[in-house]
Amino acid sequence: MRKLSLIWLMLLLFANPVQAKTINEADTPLCETFKYALISSLRKPVDEAIVEIYKGDKHAPEGLTWASYDAEILKIKQVYGMGGLYEITLKIYPYYRAHISYGEDVVVINTDGELKSYKHLKTY
Repeated sequence: MRKLSLIWLMLLLFANPVQAKTINEADTPLCETFKYALISSLRKPVDEAIVEIYKGDKHAPEGLTWASYDAEILKIKQVYGMGGLYEITLKIYPYYRAHISYGEDVVVINTDGELKSYKHLKTY
């Protein structure tokens, strides 16, 4: 009986190997898709940063926004350990109306969605 159980277990383990393959249903290569997904997931704290950065600018137009496809990932810092918290540094380019550029900013956000810091670089 023991021998039969062992043979049965071996058949289950080796007869049908499981092969996981990532399915990418996007118009971009997988690496780019991850990049855009990560940046898009940080939309809310980046929006908060834009409000904070430009609240004292009396020339800033209403409705400043940013495009995730135009943002750059400058750095990803592992805070605690593998699989823990990460801090992502993004360079964003706020614009208004029909993509009229207004500035350049750097924002640091952690993967919990917290805005950690921001720095205004340039106003156009």
